[in-house]
Amino acid sequence: MSEYDVSALRKFVAPEFVFGAGAGSLTGQFAANLSIHKALVVSGPVLENIGTPGQVIDSLSEAGIRSELFVDVSPNPRDHEVMAGAEIYKETNCDAIVAVGGGSPMDCAKAIGIVCTNHQHVLEFEGVDNVSNPGPPLLCVPTTAGTAADISQFCIINNTQRKVKIAIVSKTMVPDVALIDPLLTMTMGAELTAYTGLDALTHAVEAYVSNASSPITDLNALEAVWLIHKHLLRAVEEPNNVEARTGMMLASTYAGLAFSNAILGAVHAMAHSLGGLLDLPHGLCNAILLDHVMDFNLDADPERFRKLGNALGASIPQGAPIDEVREQALGAVRKLKKAVGVEDNLCELGMTKDDLLPLAENALADACMLTNPKQPTADEVIGIYEEAC
Repeated sequence: MSEYDVSALRKFVAPEFVFGAGAGSLTGQFAANLSIHKALVVSGPVLENIGTPGQVIDSLSEAGIRSELFVDVSPNPRDHEVMAGAEIYKETNCDAIVAVGGGSPMDCAKAIGIVCTNHQHVLEFEGVDNVSNPGPPLLCVPTTAGTAADISQFCIINNTQRKVKIAIVSKTMVPDVALIDPLLTMTMGAELTAYTGLDALTHAVEAYVSNASSPITDLNALEAVWLIHKHLLRAVEEPNNVEARTGMMLASTYAGLAFSNAILGAVHAMAHSLGGLLDLPHGLCNAILLDHVMDFNLDADPERFRKLGNALGASIPQGAPIDEVREQALGAVRKLKKAVGVEDNLCELGMTKDDLLPLAENALADACMLTNPKQPTADEVIGIYEEAC
């Protein structure tokens, strides 16, 4: 995986995006460029209380665009919430969607769109390239630095009957426009900043070691890791530090460009399983599992993990023994996790021995597992869950 066949085909998808302070205020302008008449604005109740979707609605109104607000979105958005949002979209004669928030509103918005244009239940799209018709125009205004749903071709929805999060992966999931404004992340508390920042780190790490990586995704992934090492702790400790917030938003964007095209791996497959069963924050699940999955994967390509460790502040010389690479690379991840206050384990969060087999089975069936650099057995997945306990 360290060397590339220059003749190998790779595709790269990304939305149009505007990055920088004040990007969110351009929502009306970009919606007008798409000839939108009425937008369903999808957000969440916390953001509604802060007033962020109201600012976006004002921007739309100034451009002569009507809107309908939908905020009944949970963390880990549920299948029934998607279907309810789709009904409101149709009943109120909307012709586009604007997502305002973190990964949950953006994923819900993506799913609402394809339900409306394909006239199917959201759970029927599970897997890779199962969306026949693209959704209506979609603009994303992210308010967290980590999920990169505004950039990616992923949509993650909680199947409430099976108690598992499903992945819908399709280029039709890529938004038309992303308005990436670091100033909108300054309302995040320390915990959410840490979780979303470590989510971005997981995106970058998994994309870099993915069996579908390429020179283009590698550039984005390594730069994201370096930026997270530089800015995450400051963003946690100094929430009003514009430089740190901008650095983390840029890291999230780079990581999103990387994983949207190189896809992910076992961390996300296992985190989706956990999040569906125990309804835990996605970034926290990733953070807990990351170093344990890295430990499992490391011998697949030690040189890549050496470079990741160095991007996180380690000093691992080229040609170092694998044990040294393992110690320093994993140590760098664990040091950052501890510094930003993430020291939880899965047992403390409610995982039990009886959960292990269904968790492993769901993780192995997840689309993200296909691009993990090593294909684990059910026993090996269970072993990783146990190590994280």
